[in-house]
Amino acid sequence: MKAIVLREFGGPELLRLEDLPDPKPAPGEILIKVHSVSVNRTLDCVVRAGKYPVKVQLPHVLGADPAGEIVEIGSGATKLKVGDRVAVISAMPCQKCGRCLKGDEGNCVDGKRVGVDLWGGYAEQIAIPVRYAVRIPDNISFAEATVITRHFPMAFNLLVSKAGIRPGESVLVMGATGALGSSCVQVAKMLGATVIAGAGTDERVELAKSYGADLGINYRKHDLANEVMRLTDNQGVDVVCENISDPTLWPAAFASLALNGRLVTAGAHGGGTVALDVKRLYMRRLRIIGAAGTNLADVEKALDAAREGKIRAIIDRILPLRDAVQAHRIVEQNQIAGKIILDPTQK
Repeated sequence: MKAIVLREFGGPELLRLEDLPDPKPAPGEILIKVHSVSVNRTLDCVVRAGKYPVKVQLPHVLGADPAGEIVEIGSGATKLKVGDRVAVISAMPCQKCGRCLKGDEGNCVDGKRVGVDLWGGYAEQIAIPVRYAVRIPDNISFAEATVITRHFPMAFNLLVSKAGIRPGESVLVMGATGALGSSCVQVAKMLGATVIAGAGTDERVELAKSYGADLGINYRKHDLANEVMRLTDNQGVDVVCENISDPTLWPAAFASLALNGRLVTAGAHGGGTVALDVKRLYMRRLRIIGAAGTNLADVEKALDAAREGKIRAIIDRILPLRDAVQAHRIVEQNQIAGKIILDPTQK
């Protein structure tokens, strides 16, 4: 099979298209013909550069979220059948730690991740345990399934499980046109919230409005906290959904919270180290809630919402697998509003 192989850490040019032996499904595994896999800023570009906090073994094949068609089934893998359209759940809990044994697989710290600890989907085929594959609805494409199963489960985790959004509340989504941000805009709206989209250009603000945001703020042009207060009759928002952790943006996002507000955060591509106004934290009874990972229930919520047409994947473009170098450069230069998808079936 063809695959994009990383043999040393560094720039995008180190991603090479190579011929590798076809994988064979072990007992309990399925073999998937990959039709789509996304390019992620952290789980692809940062890993490729050798700057990811977890050690990655080389040679390596990236790709956290492949989707495709089952072409072969190993012994004992009876959950699915050849021909089924499936997406891969990238986080594979260990099934052994105390959290897993209690059913809290979403908080397993000893599991493996496709595309990081295990070879991923930048390839024509991938073999994975059948328990980590989910059928995708007939009304969504492979590319859409890749985005929906990768980012929308985290949006449900942040906004439902962590923030507990209720109908009628207000939500500020930072980075509202990024992959996670655009998912959070749609999920917050689906939950009955009034959504304010925060983005870095006027064009991106308008894009966020096109998929559900009620209001928008260009936080590179305007004072974010002042604009939020103006839009909320000086009350602030009930929830800030943050996934940037930019030291220049975080203080204003935090200052946008109403009394008893909650800030939920997952992501740090803006730097990760920010100033915190602790006096505001306790005087206004605020909460900051971090989250990482999801669980099967979040994945099922996302797929159900997609099946019912309540959410949609925001895709910038689809490129053939051989253009992985170009795809990484585009993502690193922040030239996109939506997801870059690689399709190994494109020639």
